[in-house]
Amino acid sequence: MKAMIFAAGRGERMRPLTDACPKPLLKVRGRPMITYHVLNLVRAGITDIVINHSHLGHMIEEELGDGSRYGARIVYSHEPTPLETAGGIANALHLLGDEPFLAVSGDIYAPYFDFSQVVDVLKDKDMLGIPYPADKRDIAWLWLTPNPWHNPEGDFALDMYTLKNDGPVKWNFAGIGVYRPEMFEGIKAGEFVKFGPLMRKFIEQGRVGGELYEGQWVNVGTARQLEELNAPLGAAKTGS
Repeated sequence: MKAMIFAAGRGERMRPLTDACPKPLLKVRGRPMITYHVLNLVRAGITDIVINHSHLGHMIEEELGDGSRYGARIVYSHEPTPLETAGGIANALHLLGDEPFLAVSGDIYAPYFDFSQVVDVLKDKDMLGIPYPADKRDIAWLWLTPNPWHNPEGDFALDMYTLKNDGPVKWNFAGIGVYRPEMFEGIKAGEFVKFGPLMRKFIEQGRVGGELYEGQWVNVGTARQLEELNAPLGAAKTGS
């Protein structure tokens, strides 16, 4: 399985820190956030990694290089202007291949997420070994988290292991998912396309699975969150 790390966002809410540094290179406890992902992916045996970038993207390439010092093989998908999540994936499909791939946001801090669990979540056959029809099998699998302060209403409901657009309880999308390439085939390379409407369409069709992750997870969106993560152990208060 290949992995894609999203690193093309401008990080407006993190300014002025992101004026001179791409957001995924901001450090938590001495290590760039994106590097945690690279190391954890390699630890799980996922070594082929695509990283999209835009704002100050050359700094990401300078920091990570070809990935060889981490035991990875990293290639880059440059976006002259950010294409949003779905557009960024479509623009990089030629690098991701024909099999399901993992995609993870480069600005989340989830140091203990076990990426080995993502490899076989999209099933091609049922429990009896009978192949699912191509238009009925899950096209994506998302990880959700308890709702953080900045998203108290959540994004998606969860009915067993099937995502729903609405429900009595909704959870926050963690920015971690596995996708089949055909989900993005209708998007042209270089086209600006948001993730939410596309995902909700397939959820409505009953073709998106998912599960809840309750380990440490922070969507680092403010300078205060970054400061709390870097506070002395025992003093940090950011947990979501």
